[in-house]
Amino acid sequence: MKVVVIGALPMSLIRFRGLLLKELGDNGATVTAMASEADAEFQKNITNFAHDYVDYPVARNGLNPLKDFKTVSSLVRHFKRIKPDIILAYTIKPIIWGGIAARFAKSPKFYPLVTGLGYAFQPGGFLKSLLILLVRNLYKLALKEAKGVIFQNPDNMRVFIEQGIVSEDKCHLVNGSGVDLAHFEAEPLPNKPRFLLIARLLADKGIREYYQAAEIVKRRYPEAEFHLVGPEDPSPDGINISEVNKWHDSGIIHYHGSTNDVRPHIKACNVFVLPSYHEGMPRTVLEAMATGRPILTTNVPGCKETVVNSENGWLVKKASVDELADRMIWFIENLENLDVMAQKSRKMAMDKFDVHKVNAELLKIMEVVK
Repeated sequence: MKVVVIGALPMSLIRFRGLLLKELGDNGATVTAMASEADAEFQKNITNFAHDYVDYPVARNGLNPLKDFKTVSSLVRHFKRIKPDIILAYTIKPIIWGGIAARFAKSPKFYPLVTGLGYAFQPGGFLKSLLILLVRNLYKLALKEAKGVIFQNPDNMRVFIEQGIVSEDKCHLVNGSGVDLAHFEAEPLPNKPRFLLIARLLADKGIREYYQAAEIVKRRYPEAEFHLVGPEDPSPDGINISEVNKWHDSGIIHYHGSTNDVRPHIKACNVFVLPSYHEGMPRTVLEAMATGRPILTTNVPGCKETVVNSENGWLVKKASVDELADRMIWFIENLENLDVMAQKSRKMAMDKFDVHKVNAELLKIMEVVK
């Protein structure tokens, strides 16, 4: 059996799909991983997870007819050469162009893994409405012959069904991408109010609200620390690094840039915060839960599946700086309750989000195992 797994960012194949690639191989599949613009070091490392790696061109942001045509042409050519039995694609560009290419190449089993609706589905003005209409129709075209469509939360699945993008009988639901509980072990909480947000520098991750809430909290509790980790992002929703540097210089936020290992940062905090506007299933939250950290996040699709209010953390209204600040103050004033919350986060990660359980479901959906 030949399986192709398509992403856009090379490192996501290892960080988010590495164990899935291995488990596909362990179940007898010959696995080809595909992404764009991988460097030599990555191409060497990916051989620890997949049998082969193929680079293909894809513009990660925006729509460009010439570049997108090259993406589809390249994928069709590779599919015809490899002749895969199964194609699994994740994130918007690999799903759309991979699905269209699979139809041209007559590849029999195409499975898109929808990891979130993303910026293109968020409401806006007239031009944004046109973009939503275009993306919706591209999804419909790409998913028409899909064997199954896999979602990471029920709200995203409902949107696709209600908008007529995909029929309900094709839909499957899994608990996110899962988290490696052996890699993210439970760690004791520091006895200081240290908040942490890990995300790409995007406005819809709630990073500005995080900064504004931190301003409020530090007036009352100046010893509280607010840390931010994450890379810049070139998308239209990206926050300019100069703005983030101003926050850092003000002393409100400690910005640490990007990292290849989030564990030391999670270990150093005692509350993990993600005030996102929308998610598929936030990987950073799952990693913080596995480490045993209380969670403060928003009551939106993807995020709300990770928290039981007052049990392992709190959910707040999207884009509400005041609610975010109020709950931060609650954590500071109730440090004695955080150990219990931390334990419940770890247990929830073990029960629902263990990557091996999630991968087992994916293998069943793709009929790799019975």
